[in-house]
Amino acid sequence: MLNSPTHELYDLVVIGGGINGCGIARDAAGRGLKVLLAEQGDLAQGTSSASTKLIHGGLRYLEYYEFRLVRAALSEREILLNNAPHIIWPMRFVLPNNKAIRPAWLVRLGLFLYDHIGGRKQLAPTKTLKLHQHAALSAPLKDHFEIAFEYSDCWVDDARLVVLNALDAAQRGATIRVHSACTGAQRQNGIWQITLHNQKTKQNETIQARILVNATGPWIDHLLHQAQLLATQQHNVRLVRGSHIVVPKLYAHDRAYFFQNTDGRIMFAIPYEQAFTLLGTTDVDHQTSLDHVQITEEETQYLCDSASLYFKQPIQRTSVVWSYAGVRPLYDDGANQAQAATREYVLRVDDEQGQAPLLNVFGGKITTYRRLAEDALSKLTAWLPTATPSWTANAPLPGGEFAFAEQAQLVAQLQNDYPFVDQAWAQSLMRRYGKRAWDLLGDAKSLADLGQPFGATLTEREVDFLRKTEWARDAESILWRRSKLGLQMTAEQRAAFQAWLE
Repeated sequence: MLNSPTHELYDLVVIGGGINGCGIARDAAGRGLKVLLAEQGDLAQGTSSASTKLIHGGLRYLEYYEFRLVRAALSEREILLNNAPHIIWPMRFVLPNNKAIRPAWLVRLGLFLYDHIGGRKQLAPTKTLKLHQHAALSAPLKDHFEIAFEYSDCWVDDARLVVLNALDAAQRGATIRVHSACTGAQRQNGIWQITLHNQKTKQNETIQARILVNATGPWIDHLLHQAQLLATQQHNVRLVRGSHIVVPKLYAHDRAYFFQNTDGRIMFAIPYEQAFTLLGTTDVDHQTSLDHVQITEEETQYLCDSASLYFKQPIQRTSVVWSYAGVRPLYDDGANQAQAATREYVLRVDDEQGQAPLLNVFGGKITTYRRLAEDALSKLTAWLPTATPSWTANAPLPGGEFAFAEQAQLVAQLQNDYPFVDQAWAQSLMRRYGKRAWDLLGDAKSLADLGQPFGATLTEREVDFLRKTEWARDAESILWRRSKLGLQMTAEQRAAFQAWLE
C-alpha cells in the first residue's frame, strides 16, 4: 500500500462524518477556512442516522433540571425549522395523562415551561384535550385514558440533515472524503500529520493540518489512540444505545404520541414514511463492539410491551418490519441510569505548547449540532486568525431556500412542471430535496426519461443524482440513509437494485 504525502496544509481536518463533524466542517468552510472531512464509512452511517428523528427541546430533560439544555435546544428548533423546511417540519405530540406515573399538574408545569423558555414563535402552544371529544386521537388508545396534553415539536430526516451539511460544506470549498479512515495522527513541528486510508482503493495518504477535530462520536477513544493521546485524556464518554422498531401503521392521523413508562422512561410513537409507525427509544449502556450495533431481543420486547400498555392493539414482535440501533456518545456526568445521563455537549482542546490543537467533541444531541459547531469554532479562534464570524443561524441548507408555509405550493409547482409525477411522489421528493428536486428531474419530459425504475418511485436518475452529489456509494446508503425507500420496496426489489449497482 502506497503512502503518498500531500503538501496541502488544511486549516482544519475533521474526523467523523456524523452530524457534529459535518456541522463543524460546514461552519468552518463558510468562514473561509480550508477544510477536509474524513469519514471511515458513509456519512451518517453511525449514530446520526439512528436517532428518534426529532428536533426537540427534550421535554423529559426538564425532570433532570437540564433547563439550559432545553432552552438552547428549543431555540435551535426555531432556527433549524427556518433553515431546513424540506427535511424538518412541525409535528403535534399527544401525551396521554397517566396519573399513576406523574400527576397532571406536574405534566402541565413541564409543558408550560416547554412552551415559554425557548422563544417559541412558529409552533402552536400546548393544549389540554378531553380524549372522548377527539375520536381520532383516542381511538387507538386504551379506554381508561381520559385526559391528554397536545404540544409541538419537530420531525427531522436525520441522515439527510447530515448529508446536507456535508453538501453545503463542499459547496463552500470543503473536501469531503467518505470511506476514508484515519489510521494515524501525529504532531510534527506544530503541524498535524494525519494518515488517511481509503477503504476502497486500499491506498494511504498523509495530509497536514493546523487543527484536528475529533468528531467521531462513539469512536472518540479510538482516534485518541491513533493520535497517541489516549493516556493523556480523561475518559469522559458514556456509550448509551438507543434502539427503535418500525411496525405497520397503528393509526390513521398525523399526530405522534408521547408515552410515560412505569420504569420512568418515555417512549414515542411517530408516523413514519406514510405506511408505518416508529416506536422508540431505549436507553441502555452499550458495552459490546461498535462495528455492528443492533437492537437486542430484550429491547425489542421492551418496546413492544411499552407500546402495548397504551395501544388497544397489542404490539407483537412478529409485527416488526424494521429496526435500528445507534450508540450515543454521551458526556459521562456520573448519572446512575443511562436515561439520566446528560445530553449536553462538552468541547475540550488539547494543544502542544500552543500549537497543533486537537478538539475533542463529547456528547451532544442532533438538535443542538449547529450551536455545537459555532462553539467549536469559537474555542479555536486563537488558532484561526483569518476566520470570519459565525454565519449559520440564518443560512438555509441546500434545497431549503423557502418558508415552510410554501411547501404545498412548491409541491404543486413541481407537479405542474413534471406532470408525470403524482402528488405523493412530488411530496416525497420535496421532503428529501426541497428545491433541489428540480435539479434532480432536470430536463425529463416523461417517466421514461428518468431511466430504469427500481420500485417505490426510485429511478436511475435519482440514483445517479445521489451518487454524483451526495457521496452515495452503495445500496444501503441510498435505500436507508439518503432515502428510506427500502421500507417501501420488496425484498426482491432491494436485491435486484443491489445487483444492478454492483
